[in-house]
Amino acid sequence: MGWQQKVLRVDLTAGTAKQEPLNMDWAAKYLGQRGLATRYLMEEMDPTADPLSPENKLIFASGPLTGTMSPTGGRWSVVTKGALTGAIACSNSGGHFGGEMKLAGWDMIIFEGRAKSPVYLLIQDDKTELFDARKFIWGKTVWETEDLVKSRHQDPLIRVASIGQAGENLVRFACVINDRDRAAGRSGVGAVMGSKQLKAVALRGTKGVQPDNPKAFIKAVVAAQRKVAIAANSERLSKTGTMAMMDVTNSYGSLPTHNSRDVQFRNGDKVNYRAMVTPRRSDGHANLVTNKACFACTIGCGRISRIDPQHFSIQGKEQYKSALGGLEYESGFALAPLVGVDDIEAATFANAVCNEYGMDPISFGGSLAAAMELFEEGAISEKDTGGLKLNFGSADALVEAVEITGTGMGFGREIGLGSRLLCEKYKHPEFSMSVKGQEFPGYDGRAMQGMGLAYATSNRGACHLRASPFTDDFTYVRTEGKAKIVKDSQDKNAAVDSTGICAFAHGALDLADFAKQIDAACQGEWTAERLVKTGERIWNLERQFNLAAGFTVADDTLPQRILKDAAKTGAGKGRVSELSVMLPEYYELRGWDKKGVPKEVTLKRLDLA
Repeated sequence: MGWQQKVLRVDLTAGTAKQEPLNMDWAAKYLGQRGLATRYLMEEMDPTADPLSPENKLIFASGPLTGTMSPTGGRWSVVTKGALTGAIACSNSGGHFGGEMKLAGWDMIIFEGRAKSPVYLLIQDDKTELFDARKFIWGKTVWETEDLVKSRHQDPLIRVASIGQAGENLVRFACVINDRDRAAGRSGVGAVMGSKQLKAVALRGTKGVQPDNPKAFIKAVVAAQRKVAIAANSERLSKTGTMAMMDVTNSYGSLPTHNSRDVQFRNGDKVNYRAMVTPRRSDGHANLVTNKACFACTIGCGRISRIDPQHFSIQGKEQYKSALGGLEYESGFALAPLVGVDDIEAATFANAVCNEYGMDPISFGGSLAAAMELFEEGAISEKDTGGLKLNFGSADALVEAVEITGTGMGFGREIGLGSRLLCEKYKHPEFSMSVKGQEFPGYDGRAMQGMGLAYATSNRGACHLRASPFTDDFTYVRTEGKAKIVKDSQDKNAAVDSTGICAFAHGALDLADFAKQIDAACQGEWTAERLVKTGERIWNLERQFNLAAGFTVADDTLPQRILKDAAKTGAGKGRVSELSVMLPEYYELRGWDKKGVPKEVTLKRLDLA
């Protein structure tokens, strides 16, 4: 069946790794990946525990379609209590690591406790072993770690997920990187991994995945592959990646710029997709080299770039002079318009450093933007920053800031706190553009009212992937209908995030297409309706975790800038987020009371009581 029915439980305190059966009753209710791992986390840890304490747990989870021939079936997630937010964290990644974990025979790996000294885990099918990382890879970058592990174990096909120095130094927005530039990126899951002194997980799998009904599965997969292949969205993502969104948000007036003080970037043409593909005057080559795909993916939205060899950022730094992971929209917006920088080579360098040291570029950009506003408003000075002039638009400041944050040097330690703690420390919490401590992605909630509601209600803090109000938001600046769009898409996305399939396939496939594949791969009868209910159950379970962790209705909000300062330009000119209009309707549709607590009837209907 789609599930391997096996969990690896790693007690880092005791230094043991033991196999146990997957809870199939939970699998039937929560499917896999995001949903199933959240169920395990809720059952096994106290939600009030410090996220950086041994009491927190760290779960690597696949979905039932991970590692199969389902189109884009290579997704996996890291689930824990987030170091950045203190809320439930589920960070989804692509690449080849997730497929390899499933091929090695594991649905999930649960890490508990804290190692006495740094370690890494090697899994070769059923064989598992913890190795000393102290004089080997601790202190190394993500890129060095991957190369060293493959070399030591003499297998170039090993897949590695690791943390860089940012995770070791407990940077609050550190992430887990696999395959050099694919990231379980948000909420500080890499800091949790670092707190456990777990440097890396290396995998090699040869077992395969056996669907419950092979003939029906192949039929469903072929039909899905055809739909993905001809979808206009697939062709666009293959050609332009996600960077085409830069022109969309900039023209519409929903591009967070200068720490969300503006919603349009006048130099957007210097950091958009066209800027990536236009040959440079310096060497005649473009920033963008080609695209690439993850496991079982026929879309290939990933970008491969090469930085201008004459650019100041890479002089004397050989590791950045070869082809490397390029900008996508979220990293592109955060490392350019959000901090006012119009140098695409500097932004590409900063993105590479985020991959190398293991940092979320969205939260790094948001934290740097907050620091720039603190600097320009006089709340901090060069004395605080160690001589670094943190002005908006400074490519020099971007390049230096990303390096010192990744290595935990000087003022980089302050940026590494994340924007909320940083701004609270310097007495200007209003400069943090975050929800529940997590920095905004690349959409402004004034022109995009639905996205504002989605940010405020997201269980993991501000997120552009938990809901999908894009079509309506890019058509109407209004509040009508947004609550239902956000609620319904949150439920659907929670289900998709639990399958092992990429969200971009969801642009070509409807839930019936997912259900046919899951029904053939797994035991039980799976329909689109069952998936919707499963997603709603997952969403409410995450809400229960956050409520138990101490979150309240007061946390379902947006920064005052978005609620009170009207957008200066664009489609939302003169508008603020009307969250107070949408939130009560959202709670009612959810079956929650006025304080955002799920009602007993809702919990009973979802088998959560």
